[in-house]
Amino acid sequence: MKKTLFLQAPSFDGYDGGAGARYQMKREVKSFWYPTWLAQPAAMVEGSRLIDAPAHDQSWDDIAHEVDGKELVILHTSTPSFGQDVRTAALIKARNPHALVGFVGAKVAIEPDQSLAASRDIDFVAREEYDFTILEIAEGKPLAIVDGITWRAPDGSFIRNRDRAIIEDMDLLPMVSPVYKRDLKIENYFGGYLRHPYVSFYTGRGCKSRCTFCLWPQTISGHNYRFRSVPKVIEEVQYILREIPETKEIFFDDDTLTDNHDRVMDLARALGELGFGKPGFRVSWSCNAKANVPRRVLEVLKENGLRLLLVGYESGNQQILHNIKKGLRIDVAKQFTKDCHDLGIVIHGTFILGLPGETLETIEETINYAKEINPHTIQVSLAAPYPGTFLYKQATENGWFDNTNELLTDGGTQIAQLSYPHLHASVIFDKVEEFYKRFYFRPRKIGSIVGEMVRDFDMMKRRLREGVEFFSFLHNRKKAA
Repeated sequence: MKKTLFLQAPSFDGYDGGAGARYQMKREVKSFWYPTWLAQPAAMVEGSRLIDAPAHDQSWDDIAHEVDGKELVILHTSTPSFGQDVRTAALIKARNPHALVGFVGAKVAIEPDQSLAASRDIDFVAREEYDFTILEIAEGKPLAIVDGITWRAPDGSFIRNRDRAIIEDMDLLPMVSPVYKRDLKIENYFGGYLRHPYVSFYTGRGCKSRCTFCLWPQTISGHNYRFRSVPKVIEEVQYILREIPETKEIFFDDDTLTDNHDRVMDLARALGELGFGKPGFRVSWSCNAKANVPRRVLEVLKENGLRLLLVGYESGNQQILHNIKKGLRIDVAKQFTKDCHDLGIVIHGTFILGLPGETLETIEETINYAKEINPHTIQVSLAAPYPGTFLYKQATENGWFDNTNELLTDGGTQIAQLSYPHLHASVIFDKVEEFYKRFYFRPRKIGSIVGEMVRDFDMMKRRLREGVEFFSFLHNRKKAA
């Protein structure tokens, strides 16, 4: 087995590479997701090491010695971080010329040739699901016969091997939590809406929804939701409870865990048997959800320890939801939200401004919608046309790009890339700040947050810190405008 390093390379302050393809940017409140897409192959390669530099505030000088003696270095990259990751690859090769350097992630899966052309320090890129791809390379299999890669031949040409077959039996993948415990500082991972410390992992991959902006299903994981058996998931939960006892919440990071009603109820009941949802049990669980889960399902989940749902509402305008193929009705989302409120399920709601069909009127509609349904916390993003998505294709064909190829500023603040004849990108950019202020600066919402702080001293310290970060975020956005 090759001596292998898996690396989320140093990037701008606050870069959350672990968020996969969702929000690779500096957020309004600093948060870090686990680098699960690197931890999964790391769990398969015996003797490997995983470094998540951004979450551990590590520079190149802090980690440079880690590449010494390594035979294989795998970097997870993204469209926003690619330039910096290329520079890191050059540093790796300068220090250890014999190391084989490979890039993984949606960026290189969609643009393999362009990625290799960007730097001679990249030996190969992995396409599709790359867990077994990296395992085979680590085992010493010649690049010429490894499925799912595009690689640089000795003569400098690029060779595209045949596609890697999708993983159908997800139980073949080992647990990632032991890698977290071995290589990461658990306390460095936190989110504004999750209890701290938390642990997150995937119980399955793929999403049947067809949202035009969502990168991961359109590039790597696909639209067929494949999942681990409930006993396998429970095995990892038991490991976390036993070996990472400081954990206060487990987040299941599947794109939409709740799409399969029978399975999610079976999982919830199995969690309940472990003690989740019982008086005095110290750990809760949470997950992503589409805003259409029936009340009967929500009742089972809540009864068995569900605390929070992360819900992508995106827009309060029905036509925009149709435009982005969200497959969601506003009236259904309102009833779902009411059911969650009634049952005591907390909601973190996410919204996007600047999607196709956006106008000043639809933005106003979405802000009022958010205030009406009143999730506990929100995230407001700008429409991000990542290469590989249908939204990117639309933007290219219709000339919606606002004279920039960048998704972020050098400091990591998101840029409004899309501009329409009737609605300029600068207006959309400014509306994000207005959205946040009008949602949070309401007596009802302020009272709710203050009450939360009064009841919990740890939450008070956390919310005060987040408040400072939030106002700093708004200040930096003004500078970026």
